[in-house]
Amino acid sequence: MSSSVRDRALSILELLVKHVGGLPMSEIADQLGIPRTATHRLLGELKDMGYVKQNSATTHYLLTVKLASLGLTYLASSGIIDATQPLLDELAQETGELIRLAVIEGNQMIWVAKAQGARSGLRYDPDAGSDVYLPATSSGLAWMAAEDDERALELIAEQGMERAQRMGPNAPKTIRELMDRIVETRKRGYGVVHDAYEPGTSAIAVVIRHVDDGRPIGTVSAAGPSVRMTPEKVEAIAPLLQDYAKRLAALSLVSPAFNYR
Repeated sequence: MSSSVRDRALSILELLVKHVGGLPMSEIADQLGIPRTATHRLLGELKDMGYVKQNSATTHYLLTVKLASLGLTYLASSGIIDATQPLLDELAQETGELIRLAVIEGNQMIWVAKAQGARSGLRYDPDAGSDVYLPATSSGLAWMAAEDDERALELIAEQGMERAQRMGPNAPKTIRELMDRIVETRKRGYGVVHDAYEPGTSAIAVVIRHVDDGRPIGTVSAAGPSVRMTPEKVEAIAPLLQDYAKRLAALSLVSPAFNYR
């Protein structure tokens, strides 16, 4: 498979991950800038391989569970969920909010595990398994603040600022505004967002560093409705998250999922 064909096939899979109801072939082609004949051929090949199926009623193409199964199999084999879930459950119980673990892979950060602490009332519980949008999330700010400015700008360039225009009212709209927030995060020691990723939600995240060389390898975050995750509560639970980040860092010696280079 040539690199261009491989890249196009992967881009189709990455697009369909974000559209559980599927997309028509023409929209897939237009969004990715791939000729429609090539898109049709690639979708056929992905369908033959079992990664894509076509809804007979709408003709939309959507993912099968095969890709998710591969991801879950990898996470289970890596040991990261078994190793970290008890700590995430404890933290969720103590904070009463959604706790999520994200790991760094190259220029991306991926949600890999979560625990829900809210037992009643308002709950914030988005789907896991997607990439973290760095400019508008507490985890993104925590990671970028742990890097130097050059590396932070490289990560911003990878995802761009376009998505932030369609997010919460407090999402940064310019690189300058985002860099100012990164500087604030470095001074504070943890990432915080209020009504940035989604209206009405707030979050705090602490970077997890490898115990051997101190490099950032992931984040642990707490998120919930802004009416409950007030600035006062965020500040109060910050030391707790910092403590659990150190405990999770010890697991970097256990799971290969934490050991990117």
